[in-house]
Amino acid sequence: MFQMPFAPKPHAALFIAGHGSTENPDSSVPYFDHADEIRRRGLFAEVHCIFWKEEPSFREARYLTDCEEIYVVPDFISEGYFTQDVIPRELELTGPTTEVRGKTFHYCSPVGIHPSMTQLLLRRAREVAPDINPAETTLIIVGHGTNLNANSTKAIKDQCEQLRAAGYATVVDAYMEEQPFIADWHQMATTETVIVVPFFIADGLHSFQDIPVLLGMESEVGAAASQREVFRHNPHELHGRKLYYSSAIGTERLIADVILDQIHDFDQQYPAHS
Repeated sequence: MFQMPFAPKPHAALFIAGHGSTENPDSSVPYFDHADEIRRRGLFAEVHCIFWKEEPSFREARYLTDCEEIYVVPDFISEGYFTQDVIPRELELTGPTTEVRGKTFHYCSPVGIHPSMTQLLLRRAREVAPDINPAETTLIIVGHGTNLNANSTKAIKDQCEQLRAAGYATVVDAYMEEQPFIADWHQMATTETVIVVPFFIADGLHSFQDIPVLLGMESEVGAAASQREVFRHNPHELHGRKLYYSSAIGTERLIADVILDQIHDFDQQYPAHS
């Protein structure tokens, strides 16, 4: 599944770049968890998290380490507005490898587009509904959707294309803010059993507060995921169907391996810099 073993980089730093949130206490937890796991393996001189909406910010990144070589992996779902516009702008990156004030930055692809994510989505679906028959089940992968960047839904559509070989009766993509809307999930489902996996990094505002309302599991937006367990109680009987709802895919502990996979792939693609 993963391209291990990973060759240690004892003189380089790793920056895991995330969105962060000023509104939800759970949004940054996965980033720190993945950083802790990679740090535990002793593969880099330093491992740091940097954020758009939290501290330390993207612009502070260069001051976090004395290492002259830095790998940046966006812990984002897709190649979209943040990975193509915001992060490069804030870090002053002009390409895959950029010299910025005496430091060499290697900018990797976001975790969500890596091929190994397909297996993680299947793993999450099996975990949330271990006793169901995929051939009698609809699998829905739900994302945000946005008009800021046309690529924002591509990662989800690509994953669904791969997931269709896994034996589910139906595999569809759905979104919060563009068609097909997740609120219409019961119309997309072709089976009595439905599994919904949020293609988000964290159990934050969207996956555990907004989407449950859109699914009909809750009547109004509630507290953050860490403050309640109501959505852990599967299945939910809705619209004459059994709905299983999982936590966000980005909370999967194996995302740490996907981060390393993206660095491995970067070094393979740009061997002169590895």
